[in-house]
Formats: sequence, C-alpha cells, structure tokens
Amino acid sequence: MSNKNVEKNTHPTNNYRKWLIGILIGLVIILIAWLIFGHIQSKRNAEAEKFNASHFNSNVVIYDVPVGKLTVKKATAKINEKAKNSAVLEGSEVVLKKTDDKVITKKKVQSYFEEQHTRYPSHKKWNFENTALLKAKDKLNQIKDRQVKYTVSGKSYVFKRSEIFPTVAYKNNQYVFSDTKILADKISTINKEVSTLHKSYDFQLPNGQVTKVKNESYGWAIDEKRLVVAVENALANNTQELNGKNYIYGEGFSTYGTGYGLSNNGIGNNYVVVSLTDQKLWVYKNGKCVVTLDTIVTGTVETKIAHKNLETPTGVWYIHYKESPSVLKGTNDDGSKYAVDVKYWMPFTLTGCGFHDNSWRKNWSKNAYLNDGSYGCVNLRPSDAPKVWNNVEKNEAVIIYK
Repeated sequence: MSNKNVEKNTHPTNNYRKWLIGILIGLVIILIAWLIFGHIQSKRNAEAEKFNASHFNSNVVIYDVPVGKLTVKKATAKINEKAKNSAVLEGSEVVLKKTDDKVITKKKVQSYFEEQHTRYPSHKKWNFENTALLKAKDKLNQIKDRQVKYTVSGKSYVFKRSEIFPTVAYKNNQYVFSDTKILADKISTINKEVSTLHKSYDFQLPNGQVTKVKNESYGWAIDEKRLVVAVENALANNTQELNGKNYIYGEGFSTYGTGYGLSNNGIGNNYVVVSLTDQKLWVYKNGKCVVTLDTIVTGTVETKIAHKNLETPTGVWYIHYKESPSVLKGTNDDGSKYAVDVKYWMPFTLTGCGFHDNSWRKNWSKNAYLNDGSYGCVNLRPSDAPKVWNNVEKNEAVIIYK
C-alpha cells in the first residue's frame, strides 16, 4: 500500500474546488430565489399601484367620514349618506345636522383623491374637513349671546338673540332667521304702546276747555317689517344699538312720520287749531298764540250733491307743503272743471283740503259754512292769509274740531 495515494486524494486543491462549487450552487439558488421573489414583489407592486390608482389610501377621512380604500364613486356615495352638512343654533348649543342628500360632489371628492394619492399604499393620515360647516359652527357660536338695544321715543327695549331667535342657521355665508314671529309680536306690542298715528288723546283748546282729538294723518308708527330686518342685521353684524327714529313711517304727503320726539302728545309747540262750530282759527308758535282769525269759512255741511261730503274733516292732520302762488283745480257741483289762482296754498289732506286765500268769496258770515261753504278747504280772507302763511311750516300739526 502506498501512502502516496492517500495524500493524493486529500490534496487541498480538491477541497477548494468543492467549496467553490458549493458556493456557486448557493449563489445560483439565491439568484433564482431573488428572481422569483422579485417577480412576485413586482407583481404585487403592480397590483398595488393599480389599486391605488383608483382607491383612497387607508387613513383618509372626508367630512368626518372614513373613506379608506374606497373608490371616488363609493366615497362620494358614503359621504352623501353619512356626513353632516348644516349647523343650527338651538338655544345655546350648535347642532350639526344632515339636511341634504347631496353633501359633496364627485368632482370635489376627486380633488381630495388627487391630493392624497400616492403611487403605492400609504398609511399617512388625511383629514379633509368641511370648511363651510366649520365656518357655520363658528359663526353661530359668535352670535349666541348677542343682543340689541332698541330705543324709540325715549324708551329702551333689549332684544336678546336667545329670546327672539331661539333657532338660527348659517347658510351661504349668512345667518338665517327662519322664524320671526316672536320678534314680530314683541315689536307689535311696542308699537301699540309708543306710536302716535291714529291715537286719540285729550287736547286743551284755546278757550281752556279740553276735548278729545284723534290723529288722522298726523303722527308716526313703527315700521314693523323694516324693524324686524334691522334687528336681524344688527345681530348678524354685532350692532348693539338701534335708533327708533330710523324705523318709523307716517301717512299723508310724508311717509316718514310727523311729530316724532315732540312733546304735547307729539304735537309739539307749533300748530294750527280750527273750530268748525265757531269758524275760528288760531296759530300757535313756541306754545303761544300768535294769530287769531275770527273770520274763516270751512267746508259746506249741507250739500245738494248726493253722496258727497264737503265738510272739512275733523282730527289732527299736518301741513303737507307750502306753495305761493298756486292754482287750485277741481270739479264743480255741475261736474264742470275749475282752476283758480291763489296766492297762498297750504294743503293738509291728500283729498285736497288746505288753507288758502279766497278772493272770490262774497259770503263771510258765521253761518256760511252750513250751506255756502267751501269744498273742504279752510278759506282765508286775502288780508288774513299772509298771517297764517308767515307762521306755519311744513309738517306742523293742524287740529280741527267741532
């Protein structure tokens, strides 16, 4: 036996070759495995990329509704089914509600999708909020404790939002006061308390006696509808005070109102008094009688014209305007038209009654008004007319009584 053969079989070169072959085989296996894994991973990535091209990432919330892994179409449907879209102030709490089947458009959802889209799935959290709803909530919280101080004719009233508008919404960038009944009723009650239009009251006559007179066109009242809107706007804009004189109306020639803020039941200290029974006239300036006319002629009491009242109307009226000279136009008893020139014209009713000089009148007796009076006007002698003209002004009261 030869030791040389043994040494030959265990030569180091043979062992090196074996290790090298083993390593190569291992590398081949790893390469094959890597190729297989890469193929699988590539396929998975392709599938994930394809999925993400049409589906939201997993942690996406739109209008408080989770839409992770949903398509735009399905996300839109889910949001419209579950999302709140309106804010309402109920008492002292803002409540979010769903009041519409269409909360969001598919186009809007698509824009959110494009914003959060990644090529491959991402776990990043996205929260797309309904900014309009959040703004509405904030606006309603702002108006919650507001109130408006309303001052009219020296009296003040406070309109608290919580009392007059227990429910308020906010839509399209504005407050919505849907039920105005409580406020309207409060204003109506105030109007009955403070207005002077069509009110009756005691009035002291030039002879010292007291009689009951009634405001006809004279006076003012609250423009209730305008005030309701004004209070709404004041609450919305956080305006804390309203001046009542800006929300009144009147009747007759001026639709604003007369006598607001004046003493003496709103008549003030400048006015004209006419007695139909005595056929007399007084003009008061600063509370003092500055003109007294013992001779005037008012509207005819007894007339042969059927269904036609020519008598000067009683009540409290006011000077609509002053015009000099002027032309008075009307219809005679026989139906013919007339037009007469006067130097002074001071109307106090819309039906054509007023003070004017009368140069063609022959009968100035105390009883002329019974069957030979005017067509409703207060006739003044040409010599007396300037006295009245020079002492009366537009909007001053005219008190006519029997």
